[in-house]
Amino acid sequence: MDYTKIFDFTDKVVLVSGASRGIGEAAVKAFAANGADVIVSSRDQDTCEKVATSIRDAGGKATAKAAHAGIMDDITALFDWISETYGRLDVLVNCGGTNPYYGPAGKTPEAAFDKTMDVNFKGPFYMSSAAVKLMKGTGGAIVNIASIDGITPGHFRGIYSATKAAMINMTKAFAKEYGHQGIRVNAICPGLVETKMTSGFRQDPKAYDAMVKTIPVGFAGQPDDIVSGILLFAADASHYVTGQALVIDGGSAV
Repeated sequence: MDYTKIFDFTDKVVLVSGASRGIGEAAVKAFAANGADVIVSSRDQDTCEKVATSIRDAGGKATAKAAHAGIMDDITALFDWISETYGRLDVLVNCGGTNPYYGPAGKTPEAAFDKTMDVNFKGPFYMSSAAVKLMKGTGGAIVNIASIDGITPGHFRGIYSATKAAMINMTKAFAKEYGHQGIRVNAICPGLVETKMTSGFRQDPKAYDAMVKTIPVGFAGQPDDIVSGILLFAADASHYVTGQALVIDGGSAV
């Protein structure tokens, strides 16, 4: 093994969903900085284009391609375009996520249930299904952004936690089925990370500070704190690692 190349993504085709902000944006910029030809995907073309433009301005290779992770027609169109444009896919990062309902599990509105299932589980499942077809014969890596809530359910985050638990199990299922084809599938389980999706927690500064104090390292994570795990699982450095769920939470689950 060439140890100088194990984190090199030069000319690799990398698709990151949910890449217009937060962890997804940090990830797609990190891949581009390490040589990848990245596809910036989220539901809004304009926000994707802003991220792609910033990458190109920094000397990287990036294309914006909008797709809603919860809509099957969008997923099909996205992967048809990737097949026609690149003819392959080396890395998929399923980073799109949502949590529209915060409250007692027994009072979850059906609309919130359906949206959370579609975006957090159904979308990544079928994006992974499409990705393995493009990776067949050449191999590749899929990295799913789950959550520590998928291991231990978060308070008042019942349906969100359930979808993340499903994503972790999905990760293991795909890893078992496609490992012999050279396709590795792993998950990242972030703890509290300051993104738009967690902004609701910060609306009550006192409660938020109390939450942060329960984290052993003493601070909430930033999107960049999750990037190292994503690159690790996507890189050749992890060619013997599959079916794993890496917790990055500042010690919260210890």
